[in-house]
Amino acid sequence: MRLGSFELEIVSDGTFALDGGAMFGVVPRLLWERWMPADTQHRVRLGLNCLLIRTAGDNILVDTGIGAKWDERSRARYGIAHETTLLDELARHHLAAEDITIVINTHLHFDHAGTNTTLREGRIVPTFPRARYIAQRGEFGHACQPHERDRASYMQADFAPVFEAGQFEWVDGDAEIAPGISVIKVAGHNRDLQCVKIESEGETAFAFADLVPTTAHLPAAWVMGYDLYPLEAVEQKKRLVPQALRAGWLCQFYLDPRTPPAYVRELDGKIIVEGPEARD
Repeated sequence: MRLGSFELEIVSDGTFALDGGAMFGVVPRLLWERWMPADTQHRVRLGLNCLLIRTAGDNILVDTGIGAKWDERSRARYGIAHETTLLDELARHHLAAEDITIVINTHLHFDHAGTNTTLREGRIVPTFPRARYIAQRGEFGHACQPHERDRASYMQADFAPVFEAGQFEWVDGDAEIAPGISVIKVAGHNRDLQCVKIESEGETAFAFADLVPTTAHLPAAWVMGYDLYPLEAVEQKKRLVPQALRAGWLCQFYLDPRTPPAYVRELDGKIIVEGPEARD
């Protein structure tokens, strides 16, 4: 996909599965199962849609998937299916791990930061040795000392080796990471989630991260049971989704298994989504 002078690609780390009730919170199953049918364990299949941004000077990854540092029991629990991997997808685009210059972690949950690190010669080390890893300072602090409510969402092996290697760079709130690439701090899913805004030659793309994880979560009230600040998530969605609609942003939905990049449109008073081929 072209966005002005940039190239954007969805680079998948495969799929995994989470409890459908947790993914849709107070939304009745009768409604959400029309969008995402559950399996026999009441889980819904989700994508791991990392975003590759290629600019004149940088190869930038937004999130790194779930990674490969899982034992068999955990793979089964989360239904991890590496139909492809992030590194395989990068190779398909003629890129090696050493070619990535910036990694933006929208947050440090295990399904967004898993390939931050890799097991190499018996040690867990940063996967992308030349990259600056960008995270909100508050998110890193919380990930190091999580609350009981979200402790299971963080795996220290995904980010501690990056810190030890001196590759993390902290931001506090909104910040420009590279020309045309900005992070926007948005509380809701957690306190220090950051979405990513990409702007080039008058065109805009927006990575919603877990504020709007799938296209099914576009309605303001459809928030996840995983969201620590659901009322704030609702307000942020009411602010940002209409902006995406009015301005014609290309949107990335990180966990959507069918339409990871899409345009948000309005038809007969209802919000619909169309793939990138529907570009005006």
